[in-house]
Amino acid sequence: MKRILAIIGIILLVGLYLSTLIFALIDSPLASTLFKASVLLTIAVPCLLYAMILVYKYLKK
Repeated sequence: MKRILAIIGIILLVGLYLSTLIFALIDSPLASTLFKASVLLTIAVPCLLYAMILVYKYLKK
């Protein structure tokens, strides 16, 4: 379970990093909003994955 969550996290983060780069290079109002959302999710996704791993460890005991 931990390995699956780690792989999902890696895929999500790589996608978010690429989208953040693309949105930073595009000059439009929508790209600005999407850039902000992408940066926020880059912070939120690892936190959520960490919380899911902690819950899994707690429930496994």
